[in-house]
Amino acid sequence: MSTASSHGPEPPSPPSGFGEPRGSAPQLSASGASLRGGPGSPVIAVRDLGKTYDVGEVQVPALCGISLDVAVGEFVALTGPSGSGKSTFMHLLGCLDQPTSGNYILNGQNVSSLDHRALARVGNTEIGFAFQGFNLLSRTSALENVELPLLYAGNIGSAARRERAAEALRAVGLADRLGHHPNQLSGGQQQRVAIARALVNNPKLLLADEPTGNLDTRTSIEVMGIFQRLNAERGISIVLVTHEPDIAEYATRIIAFRDGVVKSDHAVTNRRSAAIELVRLQQDAELDARIA
Repeated sequence: MSTASSHGPEPPSPPSGFGEPRGSAPQLSASGASLRGGPGSPVIAVRDLGKTYDVGEVQVPALCGISLDVAVGEFVALTGPSGSGKSTFMHLLGCLDQPTSGNYILNGQNVSSLDHRALARVGNTEIGFAFQGFNLLSRTSALENVELPLLYAGNIGSAARRERAAEALRAVGLADRLGHHPNQLSGGQQQRVAIARALVNNPKLLLADEPTGNLDTRTSIEVMGIFQRLNAERGISIVLVTHEPDIAEYATRIIAFRDGVVKSDHAVTNRRSAAIELVRLQQDAELDARIA
C-alpha cells in the first residue's frame, strides 16, 4: 500500500531447568556482553545469533551472527528483500525454530537451547502472533478462534476463556462480531480477530508477519492504528515484518536485513500516525462526496 506521509499448535509440557542456577556467574556472549536478565532488561536480546539450513549435502546460511536488543515497549519493523533473513529471524524470535548458534534471551530467560516442546510452551505463554494469512478456523466463530490459545494453556475455565476472548475482541473494535464466522467477516475484520487472538494471553511481545499484505490501503492503516494504540496504551513490544516501506514507518525503529545480516538499524524520524491518516482519508472522502 502507499499513502501520503503523515508526520507528527498442541499444548506442550512446561520446560525444566529454565534459566541459570542461583548464584551462577553471569552468562556472556562471544563479545563479552552480559545475557542475564534483570530490571530494565530488554524484552529481546540476541547475541551472535546464527541459523544454517542443511539442503541435501549443502549448508545454506540464513542468519550470520545477529546481535541486537529490543527494548520493552519498542515497536520495531523488520524489512528486507526475499531471502534476506528477516523471516528466519522472526521464526527464531517466535520460538518456532532453534538457532544453529548464538544466544536468544526472551524476557531475561535464555531460550536458545530449549527443545521444540519447551519452545512451544514459551511461545504460547510469552508471545502473541499475527500472520498475513490470518490462520483462522473457518467453522468456528470469532470468539472461539480467539479462545484457542487459552484452550492450549489448559488451566482456564470455559467462562473465563469466553470473557477474556470477548475482551480481546472488544479491544480491536469487534464487540459486535463475536459470533461471526470468518466467511462473514471482511479481510480487515479477520485480521482484527487474528490480532485479538494474539492478545488473549496478555503477552509482553507481539510478532506480526506481513499483517497488511492482503489488505487494501484504508484497512492497512486501520490495522496499523491498532498496533500503534496497543503499543502506546499497553506498552506491548511489537516486532513486525513487512516488505512495504510505508508500513515500516508506523514503527519507531526499522531494522533492514540483507544476505543474513543487519544492513541498517535506525530510529524512525518522521513516524506515520495511523489516527491522523484515517482522519484525512475521511475528510477526503467527504470532500469527494460533496464535489460529486
